[in-house]
Amino acid sequence: MSKGFRIIAEGDYALFTRPEMKLERVSYDVPPPGALEGMLKSVYWKPAIRYVIDKIVVFNPINFVNIRRNEVKDKVSLQNVKSQMNNKGGDPCIYISEERTQRASMLLKNVRYGIEFHFEMTGIRSDNDDEDEKKHYNIIKRRIEKGQYFRTPCFGCAEFPVKKLTLVEDFDLSEIDKSIIEMGDHDLGFMSYRVNFEDKGLPLNGNWDSPKFSDKATTAYYRPHIVNGVIDVRNYREVKKC
Repeated sequence: MSKGFRIIAEGDYALFTRPEMKLERVSYDVPPPGALEGMLKSVYWKPAIRYVIDKIVVFNPINFVNIRRNEVKDKVSLQNVKSQMNNKGGDPCIYISEERTQRASMLLKNVRYGIEFHFEMTGIRSDNDDEDEKKHYNIIKRRIEKGQYFRTPCFGCAEFPVKKLTLVEDFDLSEIDKSIIEMGDHDLGFMSYRVNFEDKGLPLNGNWDSPKFSDKATTAYYRPHIVNGVIDVRNYREVKKC
């Protein structure tokens, strides 16, 4: 196992969507490990590594806020885009006045999480140096320290960006809010652990220059406890449910 990292992530809002809530978006009380893996991939990712979340610390009170937003019901048609690019007609536009709909969301506000994680080598190589574990460690460390990323890290949904990401030596557990400490040992119920894609991150066509991936996936669930503000994800990794 690689040497791990500890970071603190802060933001104004977060939305870790519960899949059972259908159209209306309702957030989990705390972030699922898979959502945090996605956040880290926005900072640095290569096929040769996978992120593993070991511990989550919830510093701020778990406060929800309800909002209602205008959204569109449909996506831009890829078929129509290709048709227009080939001068074969087709309208790739979405007309907001016709597709507008209102949806409610229940978000978390003023979030601050401590995240302990490490990365593992996958054995997948996309270039000659991808098996160098030390290289990946140093790049991750440098990019977090400098606040670099190739895609804005977010809390669950892209609309809710991470405001601040800080690399730390250790977590100061005295900064955990009193309301979180008073929860003691609290059962969070069944939560999404991560989404497992059928292709396992490998392009179906075997071409990393122009990859084609599968959209087929299953969700793994787990049932964590938050104990005095800390979720020790390692305790539940072997009892995930598909």
